[in-house]
Order: sequence, then structure tokens, then C-alpha cells
Amino acid sequence: MSTRIAFLKGHGTENDFVIIPDPENTLDLPPAVAAALCDRRAGIGGDGLLHVVRSAAHPEAREMAAEAEWFMDYRNGDGSIAEMCGNGVRVFARYLQRAGHVTEGEIAIATRGGVKAVHLAKDGDVTVGMGKALLPEGDVTVSVGGHTWPARNVNMGNPHAVAFVNDLADAGDLSAPPPFSPESAYPDGVNVEFVVDRGPRHVALRVHERGSGETRSCGTGACAVAVATARRDGTDPAATGTPVTYTVDVPGGRLMITEHPDGAIEMTGPAVIVAEGELDGDWFETVNP
Repeated sequence: MSTRIAFLKGHGTENDFVIIPDPENTLDLPPAVAAALCDRRAGIGGDGLLHVVRSAAHPEAREMAAEAEWFMDYRNGDGSIAEMCGNGVRVFARYLQRAGHVTEGEIAIATRGGVKAVHLAKDGDVTVGMGKALLPEGDVTVSVGGHTWPARNVNMGNPHAVAFVNDLADAGDLSAPPPFSPESAYPDGVNVEFVVDRGPRHVALRVHERGSGETRSCGTGACAVAVATARRDGTDPAATGTPVTYTVDVPGGRLMITEHPDGAIEMTGPAVIVAEGELDGDWFETVNP
């Protein structure tokens, strides 16, 4: 194979990604190829794939090209397409900085969940404007190991069910999708967060990410958890007129989530590039015949 395909590996609070730079969208990356790249034994390994494309070169992002030069074509670990990934956006921005496409400060990144405003700080943290949460009406429950909990339905551009539990161990094995009810609440599946309190405006979570299993972190999930907790605590900024910030511990680190009175949500956390290399041409041809 004559084509040289570069890749990088990065993570945000240990939510890890394979990064494939492809500015002009010349690579064919069907679900089977994305899943093979994310395979932890037979591929590079990752919770998801960040396909880096110029917005103008991708049919799903051309309408956003005037606002954002770069499009995060995100895939889950099983190869399926996802609307948004909060940790992925931070790592995506860090890659753009490393590659010299952007410098520290304000940038815009196009996603299937819309254009996201990103701030690359001098201290290494990355802040992402995550948009506003939607809170669909209706009761939802989630279940694990014969236990069932009520959950808050929160949409952050992708769907979440947030359940408060006494102990994170109560969530049991999260490798398989936790059953939920009613099925009509999440026709395309759901990310499920199990949450405990750690202190004032401080919570911790475990998460099953749709299409990836249990992961070390979920950025949109941390935002959904902060929103659900604020409503539970009576600190909804729309009602109080005051921004509220929650510290959200994930298995892979810590994220800071701020919700403003107008509903805008910001997420701040680390983003790290750990390696770069080149795919073996023969291997790539076997997974993409």
C-alpha cells in the first residue's frame, strides 16, 4: 500500500481516542474500520475515533464551514457514529494545536451536535462550550443486576440517563448497556451515568457509553450529571440567576462543569496527546478490503 496513513493517540481524563488526520476527507472509514482501529487487542485501541476533517470537505459539515474550519467526525468504539463527545472535542482541539492548525485561545470546532466554542488555556486545560441541555419530560428508569433506579433524562446533543445511587459499586458490571424503560425514551440507545455525592457541589460518576461500554470518562455525561444534580439541589441557574459549578470526578480524573443562567454549559479539563505513528499498510488493507 503506497498511501501513508498517520495516526495519533490521545486522552481526556483517560477517555482515550485514536486520531486520524484526514483534512481533505480522502479516507474511507466505514464502521468496521473504525471499530478495528479502536480494538484494544488487534488495533491501536481507544474508546472512540477522532477523524480530523476540514468542514468544507465533509458533506455533514459543509454548512458549518463558515463558522468552523475543522469538523470532528466522531465514531464510537464499535464504529457507530455519535453526535458529540465532550472529552473528544478537547483532545481534538489539542491535536489541532499540536499540528500547528491553531494556537492557544479561542477556536471553533464543528460536530454533529453543532459548532462548539473551545478555549485552549496556557496552563494546558481546555474549556469547551457544550451548548445547552435539553430535559425531555417523562419518567425514566435504568436497571443493573436486578436493581432499578429512577433516572433524569438529559440531552447534551446526545442522550443521557442520570441515576443517583448510594454507592458507585451498586452499578455493577457496565460492559453491557443497562436496560432502561420506557424503550421509547431512547430509540437510538443511551449513555447511562450512575452518580454519588462527594461533598457540596461535588459528585462522582461511573458511565456506560453507548457503543463503547464502561469508559474512564464521558464529557457530555459529566455535563448531564451536573445539570441533573443542579436540578435536584435546587441550584438551577435559570431559577437562581447565578452560575453554578460542579466538580465531577470520573474514574480517569476530574472535570469542572459550569452552567450559566442562560443555560450555556462549559466544561474544563485536561487533554493529552500521548503518541503518534503510522498505520501498517498491509494491516489497513486487511480491515478495509
